Amino acid sequence: MADPYKVLGVSPSASDDEIKAAYRELAKKYHPDNYSDDALGELANEKMSQINEAYDEIMNMRRGGSSQRGESSSYGSSGMSQVRDLIRNGNITEADNILNSVPEYDRTAEWYFLKGSVAYSRGWLNDAYANFSKASSMDPSNREYSAALNQMNSNRGGYMNGAPSQHYNMGSDRPACGPCDMCNALICTDCCCECMGGDCITCC
Repeated sequence: MADPYKVLGVSPSASDDEIKAAYRELAKKYHPDNYSDDALGELANEKMSQINEAYDEIMNMRRGGSSQRGESSSYGSSGMSQVRDLIRNGNITEADNILNSVPEYDRTAEWYFLKGSVAYSRGWLNDAYANFSKASSMDPSNREYSAALNQMNSNRGGYMNGAPSQHYNMGSDRPACGPCDMCNALICTDCCCECMGGDCITCC
């Protein structure tokens, strides 16, 4: 692989914050969502993959060295709190960019819950269900995670749309979007909103 610092366009002496800023800027520029209907989508995917690999390699090297400069991980509760605020305010793409910048070894149950919330906001119910399931399995005692998963389980009678064109059928041949499906989806939306501090259905 090419020099990861050159891929991100930063100096090896750059601080962790500078590296994060460079990564986020490139991720925003080359994120596949920007090229979903564009012939350049494949090239953007390849570039995004290089950017992710470069970022992970740099952070791995720095963490494997000397606990580095005594700095703590930047992916703690404050970072996840920022993601929650972004989701609550409807800034889904920015929230997703931050989540995608977290290396796999730093992805906690809360990360998977928030990733599921992002997927649900985009209508990718298959991905949302998978991430809520992962969060609940990692932290089965967390009521927030189990509530989101239970609400999605209430949709088992219909199809769950995934990304980009998956379907999640849990035992029914009925087409999607019957009255019960819409009601269940509304309840699930309210659950996710309440988890983020909002309220979609004010009466409950």
